[in-house]
Amino acid sequence: MKKIIAIVFLVALSGYALFQVFSEDDPTVGNKVGEMAREFELTTLTGETAKLTDYKGKKVILNFWATWCGPCRAEMPEMQEFSEGNKEDVVMLAVNLTSSETSIDNVKAYVEEGGYTFPILLDEVDLFRYYEVLTMPTTYFIDSEGIVSYRHLGPMTYELMEEQINKMN
Repeated sequence: MKKIIAIVFLVALSGYALFQVFSEDDPTVGNKVGEMAREFELTTLTGETAKLTDYKGKKVILNFWATWCGPCRAEMPEMQEFSEGNKEDVVMLAVNLTSSETSIDNVKAYVEEGGYTFPILLDEVDLFRYYEVLTMPTTYFIDSEGIVSYRHLGPMTYELMEEQINKMN
């Protein structure tokens, strides 16, 4: 009986190994480096709809932030500067983690005061949970094919953004 179980186990293991070798080499969808970034559809601060696939063919910096987050506020001017200087190849998307009307008014005031022109998305679907945002800010660098190439915890500098974008396809 033990031999039969061992043989069945080995055959199953061999079958699984062959399946892995001959299956397509597409990355799985997820939030880890090397995986295809999860698609989303969120409303922008201006009331438009934005999807990740809207930016296919461009490099995307997907930043999760909140107005009450000091490090988030510290990185915003550098994000604006980087966005202005790289509009041809890079899209900056800042996902704000608030959704109440009062909070949205605060976000609008903050964005207007800072003169931020890159898209501000409202996380009405708790996208932050899927992307496992536990600290803020958290930023994902997504290449032009939609693959997560880097995840950064904490505030970014212009140099960090430049370095990560230059590593992408």
